[in-house]
Amino acid sequence: MSRDFLQQMAASSRARVESARRSISDAEMLGRALATHTPPALRLHPRSFDLIAEMKLRSPAVGQLKSEGEDVEARVTAYARAGAAAVSVLTEPTRFDGSMDHLAAAARALASTRVPAMRKDFIVDAYQVSEARAAGAGGVLVILRMLPRAEIDVLLDRARELGLFVLLEGFDERDIEQMHELAAGPSLPKMLVGVNCRDLTTLQVVPERLEKLAPLLPTNVPRVAESGVGTPEDAGRMAAAGYELALVGSALMRGGDPGALARDMLEAGRSARQAGLTGARLADGPA
Repeated sequence: MSRDFLQQMAASSRARVESARRSISDAEMLGRALATHTPPALRLHPRSFDLIAEMKLRSPAVGQLKSEGEDVEARVTAYARAGAAAVSVLTEPTRFDGSMDHLAAAARALASTRVPAMRKDFIVDAYQVSEARAAGAGGVLVILRMLPRAEIDVLLDRARELGLFVLLEGFDERDIEQMHELAAGPSLPKMLVGVNCRDLTTLQVVPERLEKLAPLLPTNVPRVAESGVGTPEDAGRMAAAGYELALVGSALMRGGDPGALARDMLEAGRSARQAGLTGARLADGPA
């Protein structure tokens, strides 16, 4: 995503917030969020590998992935049954064909599985965090590159107030420096840190960036590989590089059986993770 693209999406997102506020005030939206049932908690397998499976109809880089008639509830349920730890749902309408209705439908379908939905959008305002919780989400994405630190802190405060987990998304070393600062702060919401390996100028995926940047990420919070994970082999490679999770969207949306691909990715990632842990224990043992 180019810097101009992020700026355009941030401006569009702010316009959506202002439009929503004309119908529902901040106080009323927060009240709705607080009145909802507690969403499922994010549960990760310790010392293992997990998957955040994504629901999106369109990608600006790839194009149309599924039609407007996609059965959101069936898809996210398939992800959960395959073992996904969370389901990411795009709610950006102009470039990803997303909607808050998709998020609400996903959250309803996932409630019985105890798998949380995560709102994925270009979030710029605490109002949108409240919207996410009011729709049933258990987490939100925050893109560090888009916002000044003071605005990020406001989003994190609202997420903590509402009991939501936050995936902090970064692209490079500068973003990762900020991740370290945020992950060390007191009284934070449950936090994940992720690397999106899209080149900010060309929109092309550069998978080797995931492995290059993995050693720089904070180790006191779970690390997520974003973009560039399309096969079980990719998932295994990310697990070997040190990531505890992968966020997978386009590959699952384009595949014929998303549940089967998700299971294969989890198996490959967990096998690679276990092999790495076993190797580390042997290396630490007596000569």
